[in-house]
Amino acid sequence: MNSANDRKAHEKTYGSFIGMLKWTVPLLAVVTAVVVVLISS
Repeated sequence: MNSANDRKAHEKTYGSFIGMLKWTVPLLAVVTAVVVVLISS
């Protein structure tokens, strides 16, 4: 098995996943807050 050859691909995939997660979680929090405010009023 040549799993060492896949390390760069794994790091790239993980890096892009974390980068996307950094923007998605706060965005979902804002959308959720807006929906809660709209429902409560």
